[in-house]
Amino acid sequence: METSTYESGSNGTGVQTLSPSLTDRQWAAAAHGAALLAALLTSWIAGVAGAVAALVVWMLVRDRSAFAAEHAREALNFNLSMFIYAALLTVLVIFTLGIGIIVALPMWGILALVWIVCTLIAAFKAYDGQVYRYPVTIRLFK
Repeated sequence: METSTYESGSNGTGVQTLSPSLTDRQWAAAAHGAALLAALLTSWIAGVAGAVAALVVWMLVRDRSAFAAEHAREALNFNLSMFIYAALLTVLVIFTLGIGIIVALPMWGILALVWIVCTLIAAFKAYDGQVYRYPVTIRLFK
C-alpha cells in the first residue's frame, strides 16, 4: 500500500501543502461516495446510513492516512448533520399537527439538493487531493 507524501513547502499563506498519494485520494473520495451511495439506497434513514458508511471508511484509514481520515470524518459529520436537520423538520411537522409540512417539504427538498451537490463536490475535491469542508455542518467528531 502506498503511503502519503507530505511536502513541507509553504504556499505563501504559511500553510503546508499536502501531496496525498493516489491510494489516499481514492480512500478519501470513497468516504464521500460510500456515504452518498449508502444514503441513496436506504431512503428515509439517509443521514444515518451515510454516516455509517463514512464511519466505516474512517475506521479503516484513520491510522494510515491523515488525508483520507479527515475526509471520512468530514463526510461523517455532514451526513449526521443532514440527518439531524431532517429529524428536526419531522419534529416540526409532528408538533404542529401537520401544519409544519408547509415549511418542511420545501426544506427537505433543499436539504436533499444541498446534500447531493455538496457530497459530489467533496468526492471530486478529495480525488483531486484537495481538502474540503462541507457547509452547514455540525462538527460532532473532531
